[in-house]
Amino acid sequence: MEDKDVVKKIMKKSISLEGFISMILFITFFFLMGRQMGTSNMFNTIMNTSHKLLLNTVFFIMGIAVIAGAVAALLSEFGVISIINKILSPLMRPLYDLPGAAALGIVTTYLSDNPAIITLADDKGFKRYFKKYQIPALTNLGTSFGMGLIVTTFMMGQKSNAGEDFFLAAIIGNVGAFIGSIISVRIMLHFTKKHFGKDKWVSEDVGSDIDSLKYREIRQGSTGSRMLSSMLEGGKTGVDMGLSIIPGVLVICTLVLMITNGPSLSGEYTGAAFEGVAVLPWIGSKLSFIIEPLLGFKNPEAIAFPITSLGSVGAAISLVPNFLERGLIGGNEIAVFTAMGMCWSGYLSTHVAMMDALKCRSLTGKAILSHTVGGLGAGISAHLIYMLIC
Repeated sequence: MEDKDVVKKIMKKSISLEGFISMILFITFFFLMGRQMGTSNMFNTIMNTSHKLLLNTVFFIMGIAVIAGAVAALLSEFGVISIINKILSPLMRPLYDLPGAAALGIVTTYLSDNPAIITLADDKGFKRYFKKYQIPALTNLGTSFGMGLIVTTFMMGQKSNAGEDFFLAAIIGNVGAFIGSIISVRIMLHFTKKHFGKDKWVSEDVGSDIDSLKYREIRQGSTGSRMLSSMLEGGKTGVDMGLSIIPGVLVICTLVLMITNGPSLSGEYTGAAFEGVAVLPWIGSKLSFIIEPLLGFKNPEAIAFPITSLGSVGAAISLVPNFLERGLIGGNEIAVFTAMGMCWSGYLSTHVAMMDALKCRSLTGKAILSHTVGGLGAGISAHLIYMLIC
């Protein structure tokens, strides 16, 4: 593994070319949008969209995250997760070429978020099961299931205008994400084997560390006290997660909605929430010959979800209610959204930090490339499975 890089301040000239380029791009973007919508309407739409997303979407996602966090902590406290890990362990070697301990990473990230697997990777009792070439692939494995419980629960809770239930579509999406994770990890291992070789272990000395697979830490107190404490602490984790997605939802989702939606139903711009200039549908229509057979999207606006998932899956799922209300998506899209949302789960915003934490910074590009292919594989798999079943 690489030696830990010395943190250095990166300095640039106060006035440089990138400053002028950024200013030109910034002005051009808002000039073009303002010319189409009207400057006053544009700013009103930005504020109104952000406000509605905060009230109607962020707090809804936070509510789901609190409940999911409480359930996850309760299952962990009383050993249910350990049982799940024991069941999944025999599948890891043939599917992923990873030790059975890696199954614990799937469970923890599915119940929380991508970086949860980094906490495991810092544990000596966990790392001793791995060879050096396998450690960097934990980034791809964990990211493939990040926020999985929240995304799945959210999708299952949605209904179309016709009352269509999406429980099965969300389950199919999970299967698609699982297939995408195998693709991503296997491609990543192809690169890491060349970098580290196949034979070196992370640690030659097992030492006296507690085996994290045979033993689990529990809280002190009676059964009732442990149950209450675990649920409250898990719920608090959900609150923290809900707060952490606010910038992504409000900034990224507002921008994406404004380049996805068109004017109001009257055909005029009023400054109301969720109006925009419909650039993404235009791009999607040009790519429909690729998107429709691969992902099955019937409306080009649906491309906004996977694009947003690249940066934040929390922001991406907040697009779904609006799509459903407008009748743009159905069961197939929900299955594909679930698969790609889980598998990508904002990997462009987390991969760099996760690879840095694993001291594998030079392999970041390989991890991103592998996961891009894995996410596309997840979406395609979900579409094909949905077509076969439904």
